[in-house]
Amino acid sequence: MPRPDTIEPARIEPAMALALQALVWTLQSPARAERLLALTGLSVEELRGGAGEPGVLAAILSFLEGHEADLIDCAEALGTRPESLVAARRLLETA
Repeated sequence: MPRPDTIEPARIEPAMALALQALVWTLQSPARAERLLALTGLSVEELRGGAGEPGVLAAILSFLEGHEADLIDCAEALGTRPESLVAARRLLETA
């Protein structure tokens, strides 16, 4: 039985997968990618090295939340709801 302060892998893995898809979508636009780096403070190296880390993935989703049009467009492109991206960010922040 997991400790109360841990998140089950079965819950975190789908959130990470969704965040990775959102990252790919974000990087498809050079302007959006530049804005991502500028607003998150991440370097290209940190983004590459941390792409599998919950904290970095939460930052990506938080970036999208900061610009509602991007959040909606990303959700639409991924075939999900904006609320799912927000929920994934919340989960990843606690991982």
